[in-house]
Amino acid sequence: MDRLKNPNNVQFNDLLKICIKYFGQPRIKGSHHIFKTPWEGDPRINIQKGGKMAKPYQVKIVIKAIKKLEENNE
Repeated sequence: MDRLKNPNNVQFNDLLKICIKYFGQPRIKGSHHIFKTPWEGDPRINIQKGGKMAKPYQVKIVIKAIKKLEENNE
């Protein structure tokens, strides 16, 4: 998760690898990569490639989801 410390400086491919590590393979691939999460509500993470760098708001969503996942597994 150290790569996610600065949401403005995360490469999309790194964010994709982190999502795969924590949430498995995306359900949809293409311009959008959609990952299922194990909780109720809106159980998905949607990231999309818009160049070499990940969109900062999407990095923040992934960080929040990983923290929630880790809290649920404690």
